[in-house]
Amino acid sequence: MRIFDTHCHIADPAFDADRGEVLARMRAAGVCRANVVADPCEEEPNQEKVFAIVEEHDFLVASIGAHPHNARRYDAAAEAVILQYLKHPKCRLLGEIGLDYHYDLSPREVQREVFDRQLELAWERKVPVQLHIREAHGDSMDMLRARAAAGRMPAGIMHCYTGSWEAAKVYLDVGLYISLSGALTFKNAPKLQEVARMLPEDRVLIETDCPYMAPVPLRGRRNEPAFISNTLACLAALRGVGPEKMAEALYANSLRALGVQDDMEN
Repeated sequence: MRIFDTHCHIADPAFDADRGEVLARMRAAGVCRANVVADPCEEEPNQEKVFAIVEEHDFLVASIGAHPHNARRYDAAAEAVILQYLKHPKCRLLGEIGLDYHYDLSPREVQREVFDRQLELAWERKVPVQLHIREAHGDSMDMLRARAAAGRMPAGIMHCYTGSWEAAKVYLDVGLYISLSGALTFKNAPKLQEVARMLPEDRVLIETDCPYMAPVPLRGRRNEPAFISNTLACLAALRGVGPEKMAEALYANSLRALGVQDDMEN
């Protein structure tokens, strides 16, 4: 099987001691592609580290954007960094961007302004986005539907989706893929499992969001790309197909969503 982890944070300090071993386990588990996320608005900006790792490994690609937690630090300098790295040959997405009303680490008005600004940058440059939406689906859907109606909605991915099927239909309608994480395997996720069963085969992706969101039966451990096979098995069972067939569809979707030509082209 070939698997694409469409969203991971393997540049995170949690992997500094054994990143090489993590990447080796990833490859051994059939995860032959992964997207690594950078953010110039972190307290310690990590774009140089992310892109150095990605440049070292032909099976990795990258994305860059200001997470809603860090929206308060978004300024002209941060935007210039994002625009610079969007030109990098291995950068595939502007993200993760969006709204997060769970922690409110940045004021909600600032989150909305920064989210809209980055959506506009993506639209202008025809770069797909990767969206982080948590407890903010109402505002998110309003913003995205308005952009779609105006013809200024970029393509992209709803990352680590945990919303309802009703909300998922809106995101599908504006052209997004829906990416499912280890949360799909949790016992308290019946609504998300409904989403997994209902999604069109050509619009579903999977990811780890590691080092977070480890799937059952590994919940509570540091997550890593190799663990994505548990999410794949859960998704395949929910949809009543074999893991190999599910992996094939997911891999094709991932290449298309991230604009990668095949499993070894950057």
